[in-house]
Amino acid sequence: MTTVAADQVSPLRASHLLALAKPRLNTLAVATVGIGYYLGAPQLDLAVLLCVLAGSALVAGGGAAFNQVAERDLDALMVRTRSRPLPLGGITPAGGLIFATILSVTGLALLAFGVNLLATCVALVTLVSYAWIYTPMKRHTTWAVIVGAVPGGLPPVIGWAAARGALTVEAWLLFAIVFAWQLPHFHSLAWLYRDDYARAGFKVLSTTDPDGRRTAVHSLLWALVLVGVCLLAAVVGLTPLAFAVAAASFSAAFVVLAVLFARERSDARARTLFLGSLIVLPLIWAALVAGHANL
Repeated sequence: MTTVAADQVSPLRASHLLALAKPRLNTLAVATVGIGYYLGAPQLDLAVLLCVLAGSALVAGGGAAFNQVAERDLDALMVRTRSRPLPLGGITPAGGLIFATILSVTGLALLAFGVNLLATCVALVTLVSYAWIYTPMKRHTTWAVIVGAVPGGLPPVIGWAAARGALTVEAWLLFAIVFAWQLPHFHSLAWLYRDDYARAGFKVLSTTDPDGRRTAVHSLLWALVLVGVCLLAAVVGLTPLAFAVAAASFSAAFVVLAVLFARERSDARARTLFLGSLIVLPLIWAALVAGHANL
């Protein structure tokens, strides 16, 4: 009887731990690590690539777990997050902290011994800025979204650091692409879940913007910035001009979606902008990767 119960609980607990690491959400971040490595590597080293991907995935999972431990009380108030492991009671806060620590330390160690110290430091900055700066800031100021875009933009920098052992202008251009993309992406999502965020007390822009005007304007401005940043990829020599123009064209389509949201601040337009963001970034990366292959 005890053995049967243990057999039933163990897989359930494993699924809770997996959910705590948010593997599906972190897939995009880890993919950008790989893209940063590919764009920066004079020649591919499969062992280094695997280490930087695995190490980054573990650190990202640890950051997600630290975030959920810190926000467990607020997650319980939101419809979209109340089924997470901690609000459900499937994992204790102490257990979540231990799991987050194991993932983070293991990931950083893998980066330190399998990649290089610079990539490890960038990953550590990503973890600290996300879990201990951005996460508590969300309770106090709308500026937290800007701060949160910093760790969100660092994954390709980790990859570049792994490839080059230096943070050149190209690394910061990759950072700027993700940084600018994130803001329309997040603002559109926050508009869709503005009632949820307000219920939890998060100080995101949409909860202090009843008609959505500021949310839409901010989304449009950052989408325009993304167009310019993509064009700069040719200026710094990251990709040929034609491919930079292609990336900028995809960003321009993103601008159109942001304009539509600004003109009609409805849930339907916000959802279209959000879904468009999930398509635009991979297209930008595809253009840059294809261009790099033609250098």
